[in-house]
Amino acid sequence: MEELGVRMKMLVKDVMSSPVITVNEDSTVEEAAKLMAEYNIGCVIVTKNNGKPVGIITENDLVRRVVSKNLRPSEVKSKEVMSSPLITIDPEKTVMEAARLMSKRNVRRLAVMYKGRLEGIVAGKDILAITPELIEIIEEKARIENDNLSEEMGESVPMAGYCDYCGQWSENLKEVEGKFLCDECRIELREEV
Repeated sequence: MEELGVRMKMLVKDVMSSPVITVNEDSTVEEAAKLMAEYNIGCVIVTKNNGKPVGIITENDLVRRVVSKNLRPSEVKSKEVMSSPLITIDPEKTVMEAARLMSKRNVRRLAVMYKGRLEGIVAGKDILAITPELIEIIEEKARIENDNLSEEMGESVPMAGYCDYCGQWSENLKEVEGKFLCDECRIELREEV
């Protein structure tokens, strides 16, 4: 596939959001919240005066560090409530690596940095959005490999997985009319015919 110019792995740059909405560290939390509302986003990246990203303000930060303490957003600076240090990832890393980093660091968003520049942001929802397509690709790959193995062996090779009919786990799935079925569902299907 790669010889046809098709990458086998989904990269961060394929799913990240760009451009990123930023706020200066000396801006008020009110300004950050207004930007989040205006752009319908869950976070803003906090930058120094030179534009270097230094932190992130999320909806959670606003609730935990401002609202719950009954602080006035117009009187609190962004740098006082931001989460820091900013956790980053390279755009050429895989989506899998991004998901692992999010899990390891217990965060929902990663700033995407390339050669010291903020290029985008990738969120857990971005990864979840492509998950159904990835599952379909994996299923199709498994079917192709099963078909190839079946041809080599001259018979139907059982597979382990969830039955496409009843949804139960089986160590003995076999393909029937394009669906992988367990023993009971194959018997039930024959009885209905």
